[in-house]
Amino acid sequence: MKSITIQGTKRESVGKKSTKALRDAELVPCVVYGGEAPLNFSAEEKAFKGLVYTPEAHTVSIEVDGKTIPAVLQDIQFHPITDKILHADFYQLSDDKPVIMEVPVRITGRSKGVVAGGVLRQSFRKLKVKAIPANLPDEIVVDVTPLRIGNKLYIGGIKTEGYSFMHPDNAVVVAVKMSRNAMKGGAAAMDDEDEEEAEEVATQSPDVPTTEEKSAE
Repeated sequence: MKSITIQGTKRESVGKKSTKALRDAELVPCVVYGGEAPLNFSAEEKAFKGLVYTPEAHTVSIEVDGKTIPAVLQDIQFHPITDKILHADFYQLSDDKPVIMEVPVRITGRSKGVVAGGVLRQSFRKLKVKAIPANLPDEIVVDVTPLRIGNKLYIGGIKTEGYSFMHPDNAVVVAVKMSRNAMKGGAAAMDDEDEEEAEEVATQSPDVPTTEEKSAE
C-alpha cells in the first residue's frame, strides 16, 4: 500500500489554549496511539491533502523529532461549518499486529443486467478490512460482469487474500436493479435468460431475492 509522509512537531502542552493556538496557526493537533505511550504532535493542515482528500487508501509515515512512526489514520474531525481539520487520530503499525482501515472499492466490467437495461447500484464506496500491514490491499476490485437484473454481490462473495472484511457476509456491495427502460422495451437488448429474469423480478417484492441470488449466497 502507498504511504505518505507527515512532518510533525511534538506537543509539550495539550490544553485548550495551546490547541486553539495551533489551529489559529493552521496546524492540526494530532495523536498517535498503539506505541508504548500516546504521542501528541501537530502538523500543517496542508500535509493532510494527499491523505484525506483522495479516494485512495494510504498508510502514513509520521516524522517527529527525528523518528519515523508508521501509522494509519483512525479518526479525523472537521469543523461543521468551515470543514477545517480540527483533530486527527493515528494508530501505530506493527508488522505482526492486524489493523483495521477503509479501502476503496473499484468496479470493473459491465454487468449483463446493465446491458439488458438494468441499473447498477453501489452500496459501498469503501470497505473496512482487517490485516497485518504487509497484507493491506490498495483497493478491492469487484467484477460485475456476471450480474444480471435482480442479482446482488455480497461481501461473502468477494475473494480475499491475507485480509478479512469487517462487514457481515450478507452485506450487499453492488446490485443490478430493474429500470424503466428494461420494463418498457429493453427486451430488444436482452437474451432469453435476461427476459425471464426481468419478468420474474418485476413480479417480486424488491426485498425478496431471486432463486439465482439465493444460490449466490
